[in-house]
Parts: sequence; C-alpha cells; structure tokens
Amino acid sequence: MALERANALRLKSFELIEEDAQAYIAFVDAVRSKEDVETARARTIDVPLRMIRAAADVVGLAVQLAKNGNPNLRADAVVGATLAAAAADAGLTLIEVNIGQGVDDARLDEARTLARQAGESARSLRPRDS
Repeated sequence: MALERANALRLKSFELIEEDAQAYIAFVDAVRSKEDVETARARTIDVPLRMIRAAADVVGLAVQLAKNGNPNLRADAVVGATLAAAAADAGLTLIEVNIGQGVDDARLDEARTLARQAGESARSLRPRDS
C-alpha cells in the first residue's frame, strides 16, 4: 500500500513540476500581452498550492513509514519527510510572492497551514538533540 501511494505521489509531483513551469510561462505571456493576467496569476497560485498538498501527503507517508516501516530505512523516511517539508515551504514562498502583500486569500491561509504542519511533522521525526 505504501509503495503504491509513494509511486502515485511521485508521478503527481512530476506532473505538477511541468504544470508549474507552464503556469509561469503563461503568466509571463499574459503580462506581455496584457490579456487574462488575473487568470494566469491564479494558476501561479493554484499550482504551487497543489504542490504543497502533495508535499504534505509525502510527509504524512514518510512519517508513517518512519514509525512503522523497516527500522533500517527509518533515516531515509526522515530525510524524505524533511525534503518534502522543504518543498512545501518553497511552494509557500511562491504563493506569498504571487499573491502579494496585504491580500487576504484563503489559498494563502491553507498553504501556510499545510507548510507549517509538514515542517512540524518532519521535525518530530528527528532526534531530540539535533
């Protein structure tokens, strides 16, 4: 079950990487043409939010594996959780920039919550003295 979930998340992540690049290119094109700028900007927020959701899922899976999986692979699960939490934080940065300062947006609230939870979960796996 975990292997299938990990594979599905890997494939989804590759798709989101490509979609994020396409969203950026579409936004640059929209700004240059001055057409559909807000629609294109929305994609530069929605795609990173979906990336954060996927990263949070990876953290959840890694936590599960670190706690219940092969003890010889626990460190790999901890590293996976740490990297996924960093990806969630990176996605949050993109959303913060693309939304702009002083804007109240539910997507930003969700992104902050997911990134914070992912970071806390990943850190909970690390030894206490690190």
